[in-house]
Formats: sequence, structure tokens, C-alpha cells
Amino acid sequence: MEDYLKNAEKFAKKHNIKLSVIGEPEYKKYFNDDKVKRYVFKLKVSRNKKSYTFSYGQSINNGSEIPEMYDVLSCLTKYDVGSFEDFCSEFGYDPEYRSSKRTYKAVLKEYEAVLSLFEDIIEELSEIK
Repeated sequence: MEDYLKNAEKFAKKHNIKLSVIGEPEYKKYFNDDKVKRYVFKLKVSRNKKSYTFSYGQSINNGSEIPEMYDVLSCLTKYDVGSFEDFCSEFGYDPEYRSSKRTYKAVLKEYEAVLSLFEDIIEELSEIK
């Protein structure tokens, strides 16, 4: 795991990527199907005068630990998920639920933000897993 962390930090430094935590994390349920609460951070990723601000649900095991660059970069949506029907089929969502449509729209919004920030290095970013 240590190599993943180091590689993400090197990638961020090479491409002038900054990660900021905005405010204090909230302790709450994050995902629709969460059974327990987790710490939810408001994060900002910035690069070349552009930024993307979003909520990040920390893993339950990491508690209130501030997310590292690897944690954030590895979880960003780095490819187009296609149509709503494709999305539901690929990720197991029921197209009849409104929450599926909301999730789909949120993923599309994230992908657009990721493209805006990283379009010139998206393939290299995709290698961070």
C-alpha cells in the first residue's frame, strides 16, 4: 500500500494537484445503504486554476483520518459511464428507482469535473487504482 500512496503523491506533485479539506468532517450516513455512520469530508481538488469541490465518505476503518491523495484520486470517476441504462446495467442499479437517476446524475457531474481538471492526463490518472 505504501507504494500506492507514494505514487499518488508523486503524480500530484508532477501535475500540480492540490487537495484541501474544507471545514470539519460530519459524522453521518453517507451512502443510501449505509448501516452505520462514517466521517464525511468536504474536499477540494485543484489544478491549474480549476477546482472541484465534493463530499467524500471516509472508509469506516479510517475513522476521522483525513483522506490521502491516493484515497481521493483512486476513487474519482475516470471514464464515461454511458447512458442511464448502461449505468444501471453495469453497476447493478434499478432504473425504476429515483435514487438510481440521482446517483447517475452525480456520477456524470463528477466525470465532467474530472475531465475539466485532468483531460490532458486522464490516462495517467486512470492508472491510479
